[in-house]
Amino acid sequence: MIDDLSTGSPENLKQAAASGRLTLHTGKVSDLNILKMAAEGVDLIFHLAAAVGVELVVKSPIRTIETNLRETESILELASEKNIPILITSTSEVYGKSSNEVFRETDDLIIGPPTLGRWSYACSKLMDEFLTLAFVKERGLQAIIVRLFNTVGPRQTGRFGMALPRFIQSALKNDPIRIFGNGRQSRCFCFVDDTVESLIRLVDSEKTWGEIFNIGSEHEVTIQELAELVIQELGSQSTLTFVPYENAYGSGFEDMKRRRPSVEKLLEFTGFHPQTTLREIIQKTAESWK
Repeated sequence: MIDDLSTGSPENLKQAAASGRLTLHTGKVSDLNILKMAAEGVDLIFHLAAAVGVELVVKSPIRTIETNLRETESILELASEKNIPILITSTSEVYGKSSNEVFRETDDLIIGPPTLGRWSYACSKLMDEFLTLAFVKERGLQAIIVRLFNTVGPRQTGRFGMALPRFIQSALKNDPIRIFGNGRQSRCFCFVDDTVESLIRLVDSEKTWGEIFNIGSEHEVTIQELAELVIQELGSQSTLTFVPYENAYGSGFEDMKRRRPSVEKLLEFTGFHPQTTLREIIQKTAESWK
């Protein structure tokens, strides 16, 4: 495993490392020495590395773009050279400003203008997809692309703007829960165990290579409803505080109003789709913070 630990912690990996099943190489995927070392004897690659969190994307656009593009280009080159099948994680953000009620893998993608830095993440991840499919076409690389819709779970940090861990940590302390925007924007939250199960089933199938798949929950909830549910499930005394986008992210910020995936293709190809309820997700995530 390669991780530069810029948005993670070795503490999260202690259990896996202690089992002897994990070797951590600290550094960037684009560091060819580390990459070649980590890839020695490997027969499958999961590329999960990316810039994460709206706050990081808005405040560090150069880092966001370079991280998404350079790391993916490096690992695709290596996978192609070594003939190693690879699964690339993309994001629901690539659907951009689409007004569709449900997002399908074949939909047109509508991304905002470059003057709004918020869209740099979506654009750079979409370029990752184009580059991956180019390697599939030109070099015969075996690759799968997955678009993740808000994967959440234990030990996830809220430092970079992620809503659910922020809400849970505030609720556990009975602090006000800060909602960015008016709270009417809606999202779907997928438990990390369901995401992992989906990834494993995709690479275990012979039919999935060269395809794009959504992975996410189909249960859509507004951000205000999410905060209220966290308070209810945890028996918290927290109140809600609404923070204008410009106060949280600066002027000119633009958000997606909704983000609900179709997982029909995932179900068709793997026989599985995410099933953990939002109430279960809240309880399991909160337990890790207590």
